[in-house]
Amino acid sequence: MPPLPIRRHADGPCPGAISIVLEQPGKPVVVLDLELIQRIESTLRLVPRDAAGLILESASERVFVAGADLRSIRELSDDQLERYLAYGSKVFGMLSACPFPTVAAINGAALGGGLEIAMHCDALIACKPPMRDGQPGKPYPVGLPESGLSICPGWGGASLLPALMDPAEAIRRTATGTPLTFDEAVNHNLFSEVADDRHDLEETCLEWLARNRGSTPPRDGPPLRWAGRLATRATVLAALDSIRPDLPDTPSARAVAAAVDTGLSGGWQAALSSEQRSLVHLRHTPEAIKAIDGFFAKSAGPKA
Repeated sequence: MPPLPIRRHADGPCPGAISIVLEQPGKPVVVLDLELIQRIESTLRLVPRDAAGLILESASERVFVAGADLRSIRELSDDQLERYLAYGSKVFGMLSACPFPTVAAINGAALGGGLEIAMHCDALIACKPPMRDGQPGKPYPVGLPESGLSICPGWGGASLLPALMDPAEAIRRTATGTPLTFDEAVNHNLFSEVADDRHDLEETCLEWLARNRGSTPPRDGPPLRWAGRLATRATVLAALDSIRPDLPDTPSARAVAAAVDTGLSGGWQAALSSEQRSLVHLRHTPEAIKAIDGFFAKSAGPKA
């Protein structure tokens, strides 16, 4: 599988840093289908181990990544879907294993699997929505909307988001499938930094990498920031216990809560396994079938 475009920064704030550009020519937005994940893997294998840092960015003008491939989630057999999810986890884990700091450059909507791959990086740095007629543009969404389709995240999102923002709010939004707007994400301190516009986004990322070069902690498998880390475990557990009675009584909300709980007691791989088992099961439920079919029908728009 051909690698994705790689840019090597020879000068500037962080000489020796690498940018990987997520692209899908011919498609309006970037979606994490199997082919793209394969290209991400082949590209990460080309990144030199002595790089000063890595920026994960998107070629799309409108979004960072729109999400996982919903058609694969809807149509693959159980065994095929399990392999697709496990493979995605393996490739995303390569980001978490990089021996240098990594940052996701969020230039637009980051939803579902798009936010999950970003959260495997050490930091999320975003840019403000583009101006429209001299006025601030419409805030773009950032979050995990899967429960809105009666399914659940499948690449660790339920256990990643609570480590990046208020954990009770993160669990509630994941369990209800309610993304944050850009402004809400800023208010919840989801981003390590915010650039004024897309033109400044890469420079802001490079400056962050330069400040954090040489300070990357030992890599131990899971992403740098997830709910089960010692620094966040007790806070996330307390948040889960406090909010659980108020979560919707739906299979998807229960799956989200169970994944967080399982991860806190059993570790990162247990959290992933919990999510992926639930996702494979939930996509067969009548509620999920109806919701996903409705999503495709709405996406197709009116027929000529």
